[in-house]
Amino acid sequence: MSKTTKRERQKENRERARIERERMMKRDRRMKTARSVLFLLVPVVIIAIIVSAVSGDNKKSTKAFDKNKSYTATIETSEGTIVAALDAKQAPKATKRFVELADKHYYDGLCFDRLSPDFVIQGGSPKCDQQGGEGHSVVGEVPTDHYPVGSLAAAKTGSDPAGTFDSQFFVVTGSKGATLPNDYARFGTVTSGLDVAQKIEKLAVKPGTESPVAKVTIKRIRISVTNQPIASTTPTAAPVSSTTLATTAPAVSPSSSAPAASTTTAVPSTTTTAAPSTTTSSKP
Repeated sequence: MSKTTKRERQKENRERARIERERMMKRDRRMKTARSVLFLLVPVVIIAIIVSAVSGDNKKSTKAFDKNKSYTATIETSEGTIVAALDAKQAPKATKRFVELADKHYYDGLCFDRLSPDFVIQGGSPKCDQQGGEGHSVVGEVPTDHYPVGSLAAAKTGSDPAGTFDSQFFVVTGSKGATLPNDYARFGTVTSGLDVAQKIEKLAVKPGTESPVAKVTIKRIRISVTNQPIASTTPTAAPVSSTTLATTAPAVSPSSSAPAASTTTAVPSTTTTAAPSTTTSSKP
């Protein structure tokens, strides 16, 4: 091979090497730019997803409450489904409270933890033990005609003002509900599934208590709204003699203490009926 040919080949090799280096450098610059763009886009996308999710929930849960609209609660339980028409017109404060809790999925996975035959089933406590609540309460509207079968109402402690509603609620399943004094915010009535509630009240309970042996789960509560106003859902109350009124009010059970032989958790007798209760404090 002549020296001239050798020099030409070396020159060509150098040129090819230069072109390859430039190509690699351009590729590296493109990859670096892509990584930079991706690095900037990832947090933006994540933030957009979070904002979208939050705004979606807010549209559902913070949508303006209108007492002139029709609200229906579908309570899905492990024993079946109970549907209740909410009385937004006559009980706007209590209804709004219940709707807000349901819309933010507070009740999902909780349970009915008090079963009292021919009286009520009660649920909504955060630990399924009739104690405490969500932590915020309103004073809702109380009825003047007591609590006929099918009534949906709020449980409270004996010391709370009439109409107090945190999160615990009860469904009146039997005639003993009519013996309750008008102290509990009543905000709806069962329109279908009363047989489910009455089936639940008859489930086995632990000896000496009204706590079910097997957990009765509230899978979820869905709220549907229509623009058509509805008449008050107030059920027809049976006449109640003043001598038959319950001697104890529905109450929230005391927290962090074992149930005593108190009137708020007593098994109904033939003379008095223990009111639905949510316990927040107890005596030794």
